[in-house]
Amino acid sequence: MRIRHYLPYTYLPVLNRLSPPPTHPLTNIALPTPTVQRLPNGARLHLLANDAQPVLRLQVVLPAGKRQEPLPGLSQLTARMLTEGTATRTARQVADMVAFYGASLDCEAGPDRATLTLYCLARHLPTLLPLVAEVLAAPTFPAEEMRQLQTRISQNMRVERQKISYRASEEMNRQLFGEDSAYGKPFDEAAFNQLTTDDLRAFHAAAYAPAGAELFLSGDVLAHGPEVAATLGQWQPVAGAAPVAPAPPAAAPAAAPANVLTVPVEGSIQASLRVGRRWPALTEAQTPELLLLVKILGGYFGSRLMRNIREDKGFTYGIQASVVARERAASLVIGTDVNGESAAATRREIDFELARLQTEPLGDDELETVKNYTLGKLLGETTTVFEQADRYRYVLLQGLRPDYYTELVRRTQAATAEELLTLARTYLSPSDMLTIVAGGAAS
Repeated sequence: MRIRHYLPYTYLPVLNRLSPPPTHPLTNIALPTPTVQRLPNGARLHLLANDAQPVLRLQVVLPAGKRQEPLPGLSQLTARMLTEGTATRTARQVADMVAFYGASLDCEAGPDRATLTLYCLARHLPTLLPLVAEVLAAPTFPAEEMRQLQTRISQNMRVERQKISYRASEEMNRQLFGEDSAYGKPFDEAAFNQLTTDDLRAFHAAAYAPAGAELFLSGDVLAHGPEVAATLGQWQPVAGAAPVAPAPPAAAPAAAPANVLTVPVEGSIQASLRVGRRWPALTEAQTPELLLLVKILGGYFGSRLMRNIREDKGFTYGIQASVVARERAASLVIGTDVNGESAAATRREIDFELARLQTEPLGDDELETVKNYTLGKLLGETTTVFEQADRYRYVLLQGLRPDYYTELVRRTQAATAEELLTLARTYLSPSDMLTIVAGGAAS
């Protein structure tokens, strides 16, 4: 006879679907503390370990951006040419090796720095690391590949410059920072196409020196830190190369003769607007409150500008306000694309929202909503080890305090309507804003 044993009933609490789950305020963003090692050649290795996935990322960041280039376009072309051939491998062999191991390897130059990035499975790093070292130290800059790349970049830039959004942003940067600065200088196709392999070799020798390099190794890296240190620690500068001299910080140009400048774009019935001004550096004490203020103005879907210009007026699909922070200068930029006939009305509504932030204190509900959105988005952008490494790298390269994100959370939570009203009166005056209108009525 089989005896059956019955477990006692377990009574579970009834879920009340009418009551939302409790929420708790975000009190801190905890970024991992990296291990930092100075290599024999002067480079610094930053290790951020997380073995949740068997992948890693190696980034080599160098002061070899637009701000350091002696000739227009030289930093971009040099960076893109690093993987186009080395002392022992052709461009095809470099690409085939990277593809065979399911990795990615590329190098791009920005306004301030150039960054070489390798993604790969952790177990393949020992095989790919010598390739990274060779790409950094011994690119050959073959002439045929360089000419092909110059042609592709020039063609792409011609396409970009037909877009009203690109033309508006280009003109805004030129006006805010000046044509002679790295941040405001437009692309010069004629000068770019005159660059030679000798120019690339000279810039590489001067700018791609290990003493100025920051190496960021993140992911499943614990077993590979010593190997990276040993391999890239042997990377040596080119003998006799003079260090590159970075350009001075972008000086504020003379005030524009008018608040509104037009950029004709033939055949365009759409208009692209950029409204902006120079902005305090992120190292300034009031940065957390200023970033929150910009978020309220146009930094999320429920912002003032979106509700007015998209939802109420229907002038655009989207409008955004953001702070663009470079290492030596920052700007506030409001950007949108509208029908050309609506450009003037859109500018008036932007002025209206700027003035409203200067005269009307924020309500408690709106302030609480934007705080929760800001902190929730920040938390969501630090969930993976690569995102955490990005935040750490940002703090390091921008020269921010180590507790920048801790303070950002604390000060965002504590910001008051009165503080934001005072800041708006200082920094968001419509009369201080420059407007660029590309296309539309400008054509």
